[in-house]
Amino acid sequence: MDPTQRVPLGKSKLTVTRLGVGTVPIGGIFAAVAEDVARATLQRSWELGVRYYDTAPLYGLGVAERRLGEFLRGRPRDQFVVATKVGRLLLDQPPTDPKRLSVGFSPFHGAPPLYPTFDFTYDAAMRSVEASLTRLGLDRVDTLLIHDPDDHYEEAIDGAYVALAKLREEGVVSAIGVGMNQAEMLARFARDADFDCFLVAGRYTLLDQAALGELLPLCVEKRISVVIGGVYNSGILTDPKPGATFNYQPADQKWVERARQIKRVCDHHHTPLMAAAIQFPAAHPAVATILTGVRSPAEIEENERMFRFPIPSALWGDLQAEGLLPETAPVPMG
Repeated sequence: MDPTQRVPLGKSKLTVTRLGVGTVPIGGIFAAVAEDVARATLQRSWELGVRYYDTAPLYGLGVAERRLGEFLRGRPRDQFVVATKVGRLLLDQPPTDPKRLSVGFSPFHGAPPLYPTFDFTYDAAMRSVEASLTRLGLDRVDTLLIHDPDDHYEEAIDGAYVALAKLREEGVVSAIGVGMNQAEMLARFARDADFDCFLVAGRYTLLDQAALGELLPLCVEKRISVVIGGVYNSGILTDPKPGATFNYQPADQKWVERARQIKRVCDHHHTPLMAAAIQFPAAHPAVATILTGVRSPAEIEENERMFRFPIPSALWGDLQAEGLLPETAPVPMG
């Protein structure tokens, strides 16, 4: 597969590269990333032809947006696509309602002393966009996503969605969507509103195909492009050993064993497990790009190499024959 191939993003006029970069790691998730390493990582992605970048206020509590913006400033604006998100405001004080406080899935190292606070209202979405543009130092972003509205569907559809649709209508942004770690609510959004793209993290992978039954066919029908995140399911599909993580938590033994079975098939076909993991989701017609979070030049180089790795067709057939992949799942062609 060619990671630099550009494909349409939903019904918008945007095109994105088949491989994208997620900026959670350079925001300091799990461990700090030095400024020079973050910049070198983004620089290497650019040299490899990646032109799709995903960020959010949550990532490093503004650090990831700032670092990405500093890197992209001065580069030809028509060559890259930037996505950021709304749904969390970065406040100087904790919210009056403790349930609104969002700590993300782990503290960010090196983050400023801010309080990420869930707010999916219209006004909050507009404020969030302005704050993101300031941190990025760009005059516009291309794509805006509603970020993790799991417990706030009504507020998101009545507030943030209305704001994003208005910005799209005015030409301020080119595409709008939702980014989540679940498939069910994304299907609800697809039925209830007009979106261009969804970011689906961890729910359409070599290990977990929760999005296959309802969400992905619905996206094909409605011309909603899907950006797939979490292709390695937070680590288990890089090395399925005891203690491996799945959904950012220690994996249950059933997931470890299934991942090991998949790896055995990959080993039989002399194919790295990571190559199968990064290429499998890209075969679905709803999927536009594969988003990988990287924290070093070596990681983006490895992902680019895995995306290009030639995989024999027989591997996919064996996975399906052994019940490790659904027969209804599209697979890469030779």
